[in-house]
Parts: sequence; C-alpha cells; structure tokens
Amino acid sequence: MSLTLGIDTSTDVRVGLATEGAVLASAAVTDTRAHAEQLMPLIRDTLRRAGCRLGDVTRVVVGVGPGPFTGLRVGVASAQTLGFALGVEVRGVCSLDACAAGYDGTAGEFLVLSDARRREVYWARYAADGSRLTGPFVGPVSELPQLPVTGPGAVLAGGTASPLDGGLLALAGPSLPDAGLSPLYLRRPDAEVPSKRKSTLLQPRLAAGWSKR
Repeated sequence: MSLTLGIDTSTDVRVGLATEGAVLASAAVTDTRAHAEQLMPLIRDTLRRAGCRLGDVTRVVVGVGPGPFTGLRVGVASAQTLGFALGVEVRGVCSLDACAAGYDGTAGEFLVLSDARRREVYWARYAADGSRLTGPFVGPVSELPQLPVTGPGAVLAGGTASPLDGGLLALAGPSLPDAGLSPLYLRRPDAEVPSKRKSTLLQPRLAAGWSKR
C-alpha cells in the first residue's frame, strides 16, 4: 500500500495523509509562529489517528511556498530529513498549486492568494482546470487581475479564506508540477545577517592640540 505524507508550512502548519486515491487524514496547527515546535508532533498524531506508522510512509510531498523564510525552511528541511531517514521520494510542489487543486474553477480563470504581510499577497493565476498560467508573484492587492480569488489570503481581496488542506496536498501532490525542493521566498527575509560587521567599540577621540612626537 502506498502512503503519501503531505506537509506544508507556507502559512501555518498543515499535514495530511492519502492512499490509493483517498484522503486518510488532515490536520492543522493554526499558530503561524510555531512551525518548528508543532510540525513533528502533528505528523506523529496524524499518523496515529489514521492507524499508520511513520515507517508506512512511501512518499513525502511538501509545499515549498511561496511563504515567509522561517516557516518554509522548517517544512522543507523536515520533509527532506524524513525522506532521507525513510528512504522515500520527497516531492516539492508550489503551495498555491495545491490550493488550486481544491477549487472549483469551472467558471473560468481564478487567482490563488496567500498573505505575504507588509500589505501584500503571494499570488498566481490559474486556468479553470487548475493548471497554473502565471506566477507565483508577490505584490499589493491593488495590482491583482480582476478575477475570482481563493486560497488562505483570499479574504485580503474581498473573498473567502480557503486554507490549504493537508489531505488534499497529500492526495494531489504527486500529480502536481514538480517545483523542486528550494523554498520559494520571492523576497528577502525580514531579518538578514549584515554583510559587513560593525565595531561596537568606541574609537578613541584625539585631544585638541595633540601631536605625534
């Protein structure tokens, strides 16, 4: 039996399990600042509730964003570690693609949005069948195309928030376009290491009239 574990930390923490074309379990921790602390306990609990063990997992699908630096790094690194430990494939997919897979876009093209903070959104444009046409991008809501919106950030554009479902990620992830395992940050992290160290020591001040002898 194949068992796919879905992981996404592009917003909060989302986990799901799917097998043989069916979702077994979905779970989430909605704290957007507890990715590192909550991900592995949530994975273990979700497996337990589904009557599965970690050793039963045959594939890991992880959302690679776009999203904030810290959250994405936790999810992608954890997925790679699990894949290595279990000896199974790890597939990275665009988190917005996974959201699009659960949207009924029969009326035509639509956008998937995620909150990028700073009064901006991450977004991509999709055809009615859920295939991505352009993006992902990051920018202000005022510059979005006038199309129906979905996704966890849809409320920022007057729509209804539709968080990514971990079970849907596990179910649809293997057939979504491979996005690799490099996190899609789209912009520089809020906190950066200075490129040049600055001394914190006070420089001695030369007294007036001092001269070298």
